[in-house]
This record gives sequence, structure tokens and C-alpha cells, in this order.
Amino acid sequence: MANPVKSNYGIEIKNLYKIFGASAAAYVDHVKKGMTKTELNERYGHVLGLKNINISMPSGSIQVIMGLSGSGKSTLIRHINRLIDPTAGEVIVGGVDVVKMNKRELRDFRRHQTAMVFQKFALLPHRTVLDNTVYGLEVQGVPRAKQVDAAMHWIERVGLKGFEKRYPNQLSGGMQQRVGLARALANDAPILLMDEAYSALDPLIRMDMQSVLLDLQKEIRKTIVFITHDLDEALRLGDRIAILRDGEIIQQGTSQDIVLRPADDYIANFVKEVNRGRVIHVETVMSPLGSGGPAQAIMVPAGTKLDAAARKLMQSKQSEIVVVDSKGNSLGRLSLAQITSAMVTPAAREEQAAGIELAPVI
Repeated sequence: MANPVKSNYGIEIKNLYKIFGASAAAYVDHVKKGMTKTELNERYGHVLGLKNINISMPSGSIQVIMGLSGSGKSTLIRHINRLIDPTAGEVIVGGVDVVKMNKRELRDFRRHQTAMVFQKFALLPHRTVLDNTVYGLEVQGVPRAKQVDAAMHWIERVGLKGFEKRYPNQLSGGMQQRVGLARALANDAPILLMDEAYSALDPLIRMDMQSVLLDLQKEIRKTIVFITHDLDEALRLGDRIAILRDGEIIQQGTSQDIVLRPADDYIANFVKEVNRGRVIHVETVMSPLGSGGPAQAIMVPAGTKLDAAARKLMQSKQSEIVVVDSKGNSLGRLSLAQITSAMVTPAAREEQAAGIELAPVI
């Protein structure tokens, strides 16, 4: 029998395989020996969903899983709360393998340790905002007064105070998704699973919801697994990003890793149109301080994006900035030339070398 999940709610996915078909387990070794997704389907009529997935998701961070349609990202997130059983591998939460949980343990795990936010909102149309928000707490048997207190707290935190008596059909899409987020947060689960949660929203509402999530995460520090097919969303939200293709991880790392060091042409094609100034941090491209730093340099904290640093440097009319840590200690230096060079993509550099002058967007 598995032990209760411990207080550290990081997630470790190890050697995970998922094959869809009547005799899935019989073909794991075939896949391990190199059989492709196409060969498995054509020869044996089975579908390869995930292949040798290994991801470490630290507690209290936002892990983004990104990929195009059919890449396996939604299949992967459903393994974390075992809505889908793996063909092989481990899903370890707080040192406990979710795959080995019995029915009672799994039910308790789903109720108390995880909450899910869906793309289609999944609100109950006959319930008000308040009654939708308390639903998970009702299932847990929490007293009504505590249900309402928790629900009203999160309804207010997601910006819906005054709407608690409205029904879903009286709300916009963005407001409905706020209800879904409030419902998930009201459960007070340490793990939040968000499967294409913002994909059905208009671009401006989507950016607003991203801001809501980032602001809340500063307070709640949950382990969030966020599924998306949108690179800009992934780069904005993810502490770490894993990019899938055909059920395999092509690259994983920070937004800086993905943008500056794409693993192959597939990833490079993804990131070629990214506004690097809004992604890359100053400490990623700074130079060592050397001896006797510039007397008139201005200071910017580590974590500052290049476009913000460039604007500050140009407004100050100084030659360099000095990057400092949270205690004010100097970490490195950066000139405007270094900033603009880092903001230009490799493709743009090739065009510049061919005689086409381009200016980075600041």
C-alpha cells in the first residue's frame, strides 16, 4: 500500500510510456528498441502516446508542457492525477508513486492534492458562481460555512466580487474561466493542473488571465502544470518548459534555454519569431564586472527583461548598466550594444550579414 503524499509536492515523471491499444504492454520493448509511432500503428494497430518521458517539476513552480495538436501534452497531464494509466513508468508526487495507489488512495489524492482547470470551463450551468466555486469542497464534506468563506475569498481574489449570485450564462468567457480558477483554488490543493486553460479565450482576455495567474502564484506558490500550444504563453508563464513532439520531449529548460539554445531545427523554427527582448533576462547575457566598474552606471535587478533594460539605459543616457541581486550586490555589466545584439535573432543576423539592416523591437 502506498504511503500518504508528503508535504513536498514536487512532481517527478520517470521513464513514462503510454501506448493505446488492446495489448499495449506487449509493445513497450519494441518502442524502447526504436520502433517509431508510425511503425507501431501500421504493423500492430497500436498508437504511441508518450515515449520515455522524464521531467522533474520542482515544488511551487510553474511547469509548462507545450506542443502542437497530437504531441501528447494533454495525455501527459492526465497521468499526473491518473485519469490515464501509464503503460510503463512512474509518476511520483512527494515521494509517492501515484501509479501504485489503490482506489481509495487515488480518490483521496484527487480530492485533496490536485485540482484541475479545463479549457471548456466545465461549470455547472444550474449553479451560481458561488455554488460552482464550492463544488469541490461539497464533495469533500466541508461544512457549508467554511465552503462559503473559502469560495468568497477566491471569488474576490480572481476579480469576481459582486458576481457570486450570477449564473455561467450571464458571464463572459473570461469571467467563466475565472470561476473555474476560483473553484480550483478553493480546494486548497497543492497541485494545480491546467489543460489548455486559456486557449478558448480572446487574446486580450487571455493575457489578462495570464497576469492573474502570475500574480496569484506569487502568493499561493503551488506546483502548477500548464498545458499550451502557444509559445508566447509558455515563455511568459513557465519557470520551466518542456516541448513535446509525437509523444517525445524534444527540449526542456527555462525560457532562456529554449530561446537562446534551441535543441534542433524544430525548436529553432518555433522560437524564430519570438521577441527576444521580452523573454531574455539581463543576467543571461551580462559580462563579468572586471575591475573598477563604470562610475555612472545605473543599476537593474537580475530578472529584468532586455527590452526594459534597454529603455532604462537609453533614458539615463549612461553607457552601461550594472546587474544586481536582491541584496544590491553587483553581478555583472551590460552595454546597449550587448543588449541589442542579444535581442537580434540568428536569422536576422544572417540577413544583416547579407546587407539587410534590421532594428530590434524595443
